[in-house]
Amino acid sequence: MKITVIGCGRWGSLITWYLDRLGHEMTLYGRAESRHMRAFLETRSNDLLSLPERVCLSTELACVKEAEVIVISIGSQGLRALLSEELAPMELTGKTFVLCMKGIEISTGKRLSEIVEECVDPSNRVAVWLGPGHVQEFYAGIPNCMVIDSADNTTKRRLVEAFSGELIRFYYGQDLVGNEIGAASKNVIGIAAGMLDGMGLSTLKGALMSRGTREISRLIDAMGGNPFSAYGLCHLGDYEATVFSPYSHNRSFGEKFVRGEEYRELAEGYYTAKALHSIAAERGVELPICEAVYRILYEGRDVREELGRLFHRSLKNEF
Repeated sequence: MKITVIGCGRWGSLITWYLDRLGHEMTLYGRAESRHMRAFLETRSNDLLSLPERVCLSTELACVKEAEVIVISIGSQGLRALLSEELAPMELTGKTFVLCMKGIEISTGKRLSEIVEECVDPSNRVAVWLGPGHVQEFYAGIPNCMVIDSADNTTKRRLVEAFSGELIRFYYGQDLVGNEIGAASKNVIGIAAGMLDGMGLSTLKGALMSRGTREISRLIDAMGGNPFSAYGLCHLGDYEATVFSPYSHNRSFGEKFVRGEEYRELAEGYYTAKALHSIAAERGVELPICEAVYRILYEGRDVREELGRLFHRSLKNEF
């Protein structure tokens, strides 16, 4: 396939490196002012990996016109602007958009695939690439399992067959709604896990994981998905990489927040917590963990008080 990846951060560059290894014709796009892109243009490397000479590097977004598949890996809150302001004038048709990003639009509560469907020509297809794994581990040759899902079964099969390799085994997603919501919300659970680490309460992660999965299953159900998706790779299956790993941006953000330390990397769970707060109110879904994280981050509530209240709830209310 001829593939362009939009986004030259850690995931965009890893996807480019991985798909190049599988023999696809790869282009990596990044803005000219991006420090990540400048590093690739100067050395073909960042602090995690190196890209071979056969991979094309571009600072001209028009490069997507030649691609069959457009992989997008940027901050979730910037997706609509990218599509409607930068890609829409190109009038792209017959493309496959693959979202390798996790989040919910704060202003609308929409899933990311819904935003794509709103903003591009109907002849285009959209899929999501989700699941556990960190760039550092993949680049070191450590394998993992991930999920590709799409409302279009032909697109899903085509991508799974084209993207599967020894390093990543892809499963066919069966619930686009559940997979997107589960993947986005696990970042909020990751922030809560980091807060526990920061307070020296890592032993409570077992309770966090069991309760977190249950509350997200209720959320998925309320949004029209299969509640059992919360127990798959999109959510529970991604906890090892999000709740425990030192590479997890969301866990690290939560830990540093508690300690009063600055965190400069993107932690998508920060934005998702706000989106879930609105969705929970609108749909009448009880999300104790996500609401606690929201109150801490957006209302300035005391961390120990909020999390203490969470874990001192009556046992009869566990589920």
